[in-house]
Amino acid sequence: MLGGDEFISSPPRKTVRFGGTLAEILLKYEKGETTDFELLKHQLSDPDIKDAQIINWLHEFRASVVYLTKELEQLVSILLKLPWLRRSQEVVEEYLGFLGNLVSAQTVHLRPCLRMIVSQFVPPRITIREDDVDISDSDDDDENVSENFNTCHRALQTVARYVPSTPQFLMPILVENFPFINKSERTLECYVHNLLRVTVYLPTLRLQILELIIEKLLKLDVSTPQQDIEDAEEAANNSGSEEKSTEEGLFDMEEDEERKGNKVVSSSSERMAHPLAERLDILMTILFSYIKDVCHVDGKLDINSTKDLYRDLVSVFDKLILPTHASCHVQYFMFYICSFKLGLAEAFLDHLWKKLHDPNNPSVIRQTAGSYIGSFLARAKFIPVVTVKACLDLLVNWLHKYIDNQDTGANAYCDVALHGPFYSTCQAVFYTLIFRHKQLLDGNLRKGLSYLQSLNFERIVMCQLNPLKICIPSVVNLFAAITRKYQLVFCYTIIERNNRQFIPVVRSVSGGDLVQTCTNPLDSFFPFDPYVLKRSKKTIDPFYQFWEELSAEDLENLKKPIKKGTSEDEDDDFLKGETPQNDGVIGIAPNSYESNTRSPVSSIGSPTDCYVPYPQ
Repeated sequence: MLGGDEFISSPPRKTVRFGGTLAEILLKYEKGETTDFELLKHQLSDPDIKDAQIINWLHEFRASVVYLTKELEQLVSILLKLPWLRRSQEVVEEYLGFLGNLVSAQTVHLRPCLRMIVSQFVPPRITIREDDVDISDSDDDDENVSENFNTCHRALQTVARYVPSTPQFLMPILVENFPFINKSERTLECYVHNLLRVTVYLPTLRLQILELIIEKLLKLDVSTPQQDIEDAEEAANNSGSEEKSTEEGLFDMEEDEERKGNKVVSSSSERMAHPLAERLDILMTILFSYIKDVCHVDGKLDINSTKDLYRDLVSVFDKLILPTHASCHVQYFMFYICSFKLGLAEAFLDHLWKKLHDPNNPSVIRQTAGSYIGSFLARAKFIPVVTVKACLDLLVNWLHKYIDNQDTGANAYCDVALHGPFYSTCQAVFYTLIFRHKQLLDGNLRKGLSYLQSLNFERIVMCQLNPLKICIPSVVNLFAAITRKYQLVFCYTIIERNNRQFIPVVRSVSGGDLVQTCTNPLDSFFPFDPYVLKRSKKTIDPFYQFWEELSAEDLENLKKPIKKGTSEDEDDDFLKGETPQNDGVIGIAPNSYESNTRSPVSSIGSPTDCYVPYPQ
């Protein structure tokens, strides 16, 4: 086979053809003689066209691009439909040369060229017809699909090199060609993978492409509530017999995309039972891999590349994630990139803090920012205690200032509509304490208790705004048990009074009247609740703090207050007996939607809501 330059300079092969040279045909067409022109179109449209014929025609077209004006867009359209990708290397090189000549001489054809290239970002479909009926329509398992994608990216780079304005014309085409979420997993996987490859050589499009991908992932995410995913998994586990499992294994799709020389194979045990969750899992795996590859060079973290990507991801987070209520998985792209370096995690917390305390932001955004702070501090293993303390100081000081401003005013009463950000911040503080209190006390109990006492939880709990009435009951119960144990504040009197004031809501349903009690007036959620997508969770799990079940002894210990006046030796004995020397802290992922009798994620690493009896 000839080399690239050698091939381009070599003479075309002799082939059988009709109608004269291309220049003659086009000149006749300009004069109104269309016979040879129609013959030309017919020859180019022939499904059995040979490689030598394609090369011969393309060689002539490259020399005649000046004639291919807008009036000949029908002919150009036929040329762009030529089956060039699955041909010999000579055809591919000639076609790439033709594309470069065409867009540089006739930019009017730029959009059709880009559409043709982008249409190849998904594997072709193979349709088998019988008596005019499609009996099979599936992805082509061509082993060369990866090589074809590489060639498409070469074509796009060629066009971009000749036409610098390519990115602004390309982005709308990428948007309109994004496959619907009901397309096959393989189609979605290939398209997203190819979009992310575009960002490597067209970096000006990275932010827009990330927005596009994450917007689509978000639609998938909110369409598959975590409870639905768990129900589907449970149903699949219960109904799956060995025979059925064997049968399904025959039809498991192989992800035959070559990635750095390793073939990734989809195991049946890793497949999600919920079809939309399966698509989301595959796409989240690709996004995590992309983040890792961009941020690391030769296995080492590249600070500048990481910072640049972090800025883009924070921008997408603000625009798409923060205003979206109760997404379950997509927001973990921020969790993952923050795990690379503590400075990124602290920058993210600072960003959320600015959103929370800025009164110019909508209340719902401020409340969501509070939920993210609490969930992030509780769940991220890579955040050290010193950072947790700094955040608690910031949040608690703001709470005390808020109480100073509100407690004696006309609005000094319990109202979510008026004080939503305040309650969200309270819940973030309580939630963080539940997860991190053992780490805060680790090493020196007396010093740790002194720090917790300095936060003055009693004033927050006892204030007229009554945060214990608004926060989720499961959080309130564990917070009350922990603060009672360490004699920080006694919450049970207020909890009992609040319980007496709850007014049940009666709703008429088909089976009769349903009595409900609103246990989540804040409509809050914990964005970093356990991640349940099987493939992509392997990326998150090493950095994630799971729930550790409370033993009967732990529950009993929560009822026993720590005696004041203990000596340093007694402190050490307490630590040896009760505080683990690792990061195994207790946590909780309360249900944001139902009463505190059930947790939707109890089966996958979070507890059923803990109930600690009132002291007698």
